[in-house]
Order: sequence, then C-alpha cells, then structure tokens
Amino acid sequence: MRLRLTSRLDFPYNKRYRIYCGVEQPGSSSGSLDTKLTADVAESAVVTELLKRGFRVLQPVGDRLPYDLAVECDGRLLRIQVKSAWYERSKGLYTVDVRRTKTNRRLMVRAQYAKDDFDFAILYLADRHVFYVMPVVVFISYGSGISLVETEKRQRQPRSAAYRERWDLLSGWAARSGNGRVITRQIR
Repeated sequence: MRLRLTSRLDFPYNKRYRIYCGVEQPGSSSGSLDTKLTADVAESAVVTELLKRGFRVLQPVGDRLPYDLAVECDGRLLRIQVKSAWYERSKGLYTVDVRRTKTNRRLMVRAQYAKDDFDFAILYLADRHVFYVMPVVVFISYGSGISLVETEKRQRQPRSAAYRERWDLLSGWAARSGNGRVITRQIR
C-alpha cells in the first residue's frame, strides 16, 4: 500500500493515516505540546544555557539512563536530570513532577528517583525561560511534585526559590571533591 500525501499537512494529526507530527497530544484540544516534545524542548533549552555559560555538555544516546545530560567540570562528570514545569492557572504556580515516568502503549509507571541516579536536576519554565538548579538531595526530598512560585508579592518565598538560576552550584560542586553526597566519575 502506498501512502499518498494530502494537502492537509499543516494539521498536526492526520486522521486518515493516524500520523502524529509531534505538535499536539492526541485527544487534546488545547494545542499543547505532547510530553516527549515538551521534554525535548526543555533539554534543548538547558543544553543551550549550559553552553552559553561555558560548560562542556554531553548527551547520552537513548533514554535508558536516569539522567538526561552530563556536564564536565574540572575533570568530573555531573549527571543532570532535566524537568519541564507546567503552569497551573487555578493555583497561580508552576509544578514539576519529581518522579520518573516510564510509559509504553498500555501502562504508565511512576517511581521515585534515588540519590545516586543523578547529581543535579535542572527545572525549566519554558514560557518564562527560567531555570532552577537543584542538587539531587534537595530534588528528591520533595514528595511527588515541586511548586515553583514566580510572583514577588508573596511574603515568604518557598524553599525552591533558593535554587532559581543557581548555575554556580554546578561549578561549586565540582570544586568540592569527596562531598559524599553524590557519586563522581573521573574523566580519563
């Protein structure tokens, strides 16, 4: 059977051939990005920001590892997990899921990360182009989600505010060898 291209290529979903073009999640009428594309956008934004700041970035092939990126700092590899935040309009805040999500066609399984899965989590707020850089022990200390408040009118800031744009933590971690909290890997 030959596929015939139609003139309706501008639509993200072609019902006749069930082709998803990675723009809209099936069943969504909001025009939102699908989960995988949102993750790719977040990873690209983090890689770009790291490169602008002079870091050497490595990307593993595939998605079987518990981290998305690695950064070389002073001869050590820092493993980084990238998470994209979504805005909850009813609460007026951004939320990030702290759990690992594995899916196949029939099942979605969520599990907690362990402190030796990665060294830092970088949370990305796409519409504000804001990053939160958190050590793994801080990231996994949250239950199932982290609330990020981007308003300055609050009297008391949430503890996540201390990690907003904290890129210095990456190079600071590499300078402290043997801190005992994360596994380091020496580059040869």
